[in-house]
Amino acid sequence: MSTLPNLQLHGLGHAHPKNEVDNKFLESLDIGTSDEWIMERVGIRSRRTAMDLDYIRETRNADPRGAIEASYISNAGLAAQAARLACERAGISLSDIGMVVGGGCAPDTVSPAEACNISKELNIDVPSIDVNSACTSFFAGMNVLSMMQPDKLPPYLLLIAADVMTRTVDYNDRASAVLWGDGSVAAVISTRHPGRAEIHDSVFAGNPLSADLIVVPRLGHFYQEGRQVQMFAIKKTTMFVKELQAAYEEPSRNFHFIGHQANLRMLETVCRRCEIPEDRHHFNVDWYGNSGSSSSSCVASMRWEKWGPGDDVAMVGVGSGVAWSRYLIRFRNQDQSAS
Repeated sequence: MSTLPNLQLHGLGHAHPKNEVDNKFLESLDIGTSDEWIMERVGIRSRRTAMDLDYIRETRNADPRGAIEASYISNAGLAAQAARLACERAGISLSDIGMVVGGGCAPDTVSPAEACNISKELNIDVPSIDVNSACTSFFAGMNVLSMMQPDKLPPYLLLIAADVMTRTVDYNDRASAVLWGDGSVAAVISTRHPGRAEIHDSVFAGNPLSADLIVVPRLGHFYQEGRQVQMFAIKKTTMFVKELQAAYEEPSRNFHFIGHQANLRMLETVCRRCEIPEDRHHFNVDWYGNSGSSSSSCVASMRWEKWGPGDDVAMVGVGSGVAWSRYLIRFRNQDQSAS
């Protein structure tokens, strides 16, 4: 069993835009889709977007360069909302943060790093860097932090993943239009102060020779080889869940699973293969779609108040690169996390 006691989780925060793209809206675009078709294939009822709905209806986002102006909030602005909630839950102020690590699929700027844009939104003047690995960016950031010398990191830092992915979607393409939603997530991490939970068993792996399976061009639309990607995601997620089950599942604790929120039907297949009961599988893809790098950790954040000291949460991500990653959140008694 591999443990990484240097990473302490103090708080999680999440945010989603207010504008809702439900299946009825997609039906109104007349792109050959329906609520029945969408639910049967991916199990998504709705998703959120930062873009104006009239803009999507009128332009189908044919030119993604116009999507930024059509959005009421920036990628960094959405990330800042999640960061504030994470700090509030951690019981610290933004002035306690000594570093920001960001990442995602489609940042507002290539330069500066999106983490710099987020820090500016938060009005904090600290070192800010990106660790980008598309939908596995949050996992990659966690893995990079786990390999750092604890005494070289500040007492508290923010790990953030944010994606306004709908701005990359061609709304004439039903295959991608039904999948994507926008969201952000943030975690307050410390290597010096015990937290409410510990991060265990962080692993990151990839096969860049297959990088062309999932692509977001710099000024273009999202594209993927859907069938191959789904088979890859099911295979790698199942493998990592089974490895975490073998290492951590025990009668005295509750083993939960949260996977990358790409497709509910895919996640259900993983649960059947790994014999995960319905009450231990948590998701939000049905109401928020695939929110990219923020997706699985958003689910963990949305349940923040419900996690108890006996809970272990297997977090597994897959995405462009292609990459697959995991870690386990182990919650403990509040008195054990007292500083």
